[in-house]
Amino acid sequence: MCDDCPKTRERSQEEYKRLINRLSRIEGQVRGIRGMLEKDAYCIDVLSQAAAVGAALNAFSRELLSQHLRTCVADDLRRGDDSKVDELTAALQKLLR
Repeated sequence: MCDDCPKTRERSQEEYKRLINRLSRIEGQVRGIRGMLEKDAYCIDVLSQAAAVGAALNAFSRELLSQHLRTCVADDLRRGDDSKVDELTAALQKLLR
């Protein structure tokens, strides 16, 4: 892979479908929150839904991270390349702020 080329990863249909379904549910939840605001919903009710969206995004990230570890990171380690470990460490530092 060239240095200027974007990184990509092909996903199985099953993995792709699972991730897309999670994102679709999250999009629906966010639209629901917008609707609550438009209807002047009570603050605590809106906050509760916002927390649910945060939890759903965390679940999405955990699933994606798990797949990354099992594929991209593991494959590189098997080849004796540990650069993906450094990349993952940097990404986790951003995620865990």
